[in-house]
Amino acid sequence: MDKQFRHTILPQAIHDEQARQDFVVSLKMHIAKNIAPGNKKIYEEVVKPKFERENQRPPQNRHEIRKIMQHESHYRWWSSLRRINQEMLWDAVNSSVDRQLPDLISATEKPDKLGSLTLSPNFQIPAYQTVVDIHCMPGGYHTEFTDNDVSAGATYDRGVYVYGMGWLGELNDDMGLSIVKNYLHLEYPEFQPQKILDMGCSVGHSTLPYVDGYPDAEVFAIDIGAPMLRYAHARASALGKRVHFSQQNAEHTNFADGSFDLVVSHILLHEIPAPAIRNVLRESYRLLAPGGMMIHVDAPVYSQMDAFSSFMYDWETANNNEPFWSSMRDLDLAELAASAGFEVEKTIQKFVPNTISGQAKSANNSKQGELSKRGTWFVISSIK
Repeated sequence: MDKQFRHTILPQAIHDEQARQDFVVSLKMHIAKNIAPGNKKIYEEVVKPKFERENQRPPQNRHEIRKIMQHESHYRWWSSLRRINQEMLWDAVNSSVDRQLPDLISATEKPDKLGSLTLSPNFQIPAYQTVVDIHCMPGGYHTEFTDNDVSAGATYDRGVYVYGMGWLGELNDDMGLSIVKNYLHLEYPEFQPQKILDMGCSVGHSTLPYVDGYPDAEVFAIDIGAPMLRYAHARASALGKRVHFSQQNAEHTNFADGSFDLVVSHILLHEIPAPAIRNVLRESYRLLAPGGMMIHVDAPVYSQMDAFSSFMYDWETANNNEPFWSSMRDLDLAELAASAGFEVEKTIQKFVPNTISGQAKSANNSKQGELSKRGTWFVISSIK
């Protein structure tokens, strides 16, 4: 499984650390393949019929399903195992990062890096990011445990690969690759942005494909977490990519009006509350030059799922420290884009095929705005 690209800033696991990480992956696969399917079986054969007998109708939404499923022992067992597996993941990765942290910090401090890094000593982390460790990652994206800390970035880089069991590719970059190759290059081949902004970039996994996809463009990336950005800058340089990183809140940036031809984000929206999403869309509109494009990538919204699937997705909010996971998926993102200034007829919601897994590329699921689940990533995009 472990084919993650060993760039020079990636924390390296010794034998026992690797064994623990491999066990986390094996347990996750066991839970997904052998235990999770039992939830649907119990729902269809036991819980749903009982609900229909008592209410003379099927459950109508994820809330009704949760109310009855949460008492089922199999679901509780599966849920407990998933939460334990998530906590084991970070513990297994953190032990490796903590052991190497002085060397990782030293490596990120080396001069002559490509691009730039701008941090703000008095930066205020939004309260919605400080009240909970997002997806149980200790300290979230922003906490600094020592001077010039990069532990959050190193933990995230390795942790995402272990969490995803490698399905995002050897550089964890499938989201950015998919948008560049299976959306922009296919459906907008004449579009050649000269300035690109990635909002909520974390360690730049999804940022770097834009450097390769548009080699003549200047690429900028922002995030709230200084440990993430220090690591992102060093990682990009180690991979030979020029990116200008800065510590900023995507709700309100310091860039001038009309600064960019392309503004993107990758799984940012489900990490922030609805008012912040509104601000991010308004900021996207402000930052775009006329004819520029906004693309925000996330997982599917609940309106595109059946009630049971949305209930299963909802586990992340209820049990995995993803407080905005479900509220984001309940939003009418097209309406929010319109309220931000984007024209309805220029706004598209669709699924873009996953690049790494080799799924068929999008052909007809294109500018008509028709939604298809043939792909992996849910996209809302609009042209100013």
